[in-house]
Amino acid sequence: MIQQETTVLWNRPVGADCFRLGLSTRHEYVKAVPGQFVMAQVSPAQKPLLRRPFSISGLIGHGDDVEGIELLIKVVGTGTELLSLRQPGDPLDVIGPLGHGFRLHNGHQRIYLAGGGIGVAPLRFLASELIRQGMPATRMRLFLGGQSKQDLLCRDDFEGHGISVTLTTDDGSEGDQCLITDPLEQAIQDQAPDMVYACGPHGMLACVAGIAERTGAPCQVSIETLMACGLGACL
Repeated sequence: MIQQETTVLWNRPVGADCFRLGLSTRHEYVKAVPGQFVMAQVSPAQKPLLRRPFSISGLIGHGDDVEGIELLIKVVGTGTELLSLRQPGDPLDVIGPLGHGFRLHNGHQRIYLAGGGIGVAPLRFLASELIRQGMPATRMRLFLGGQSKQDLLCRDDFEGHGISVTLTTDDGSEGDQCLITDPLEQAIQDQAPDMVYACGPHGMLACVAGIAERTGAPCQVSIETLMACGLGACL
């Protein structure tokens, strides 16, 4: 874990209320694991005071030559609104990498990824890391859900790798009109995976965990929540 003042490399809008923030970082982030996060100071004036947690959605660089990280952020309040105004060259103080990342295993033949809305961020990093370690993209399948088409983020990143993507939306604006856990459960029953990785709203994760328990599928979930210190020691 390190605290450092990074530099904003880019701020790219994604959909109506999300953006990708590229940050230059020190070389230590080469050790970051998919599922870990950073705590970002949202304002140089420290107003709001508390940092905000954001999953690492990818590393910038190749192999051991890591020059930065990328965050996928949704504007939901004052803190994220301030971050959305950051421009290339602006400083941003972050602490990380924090948290327990996903446990990766060699030899898996089939992996399912389940993402809900902004929860797709750590799964994007995970898919890239699995491919870097030599896992064929054809052995992975992404189940991506959201309230509407605007909430289906990073689809092109997965399809660009050659990963099969199944989409659902609550309003039927893209994919099937159902919960993402519906096609996920059917897929598990048809072809059991070696592992299910999931990140999204708590209700979705509870449902995924229930499906995994009923079907006997190994499962890991990444739980995102607001916190004060990022270490679980306060508030």
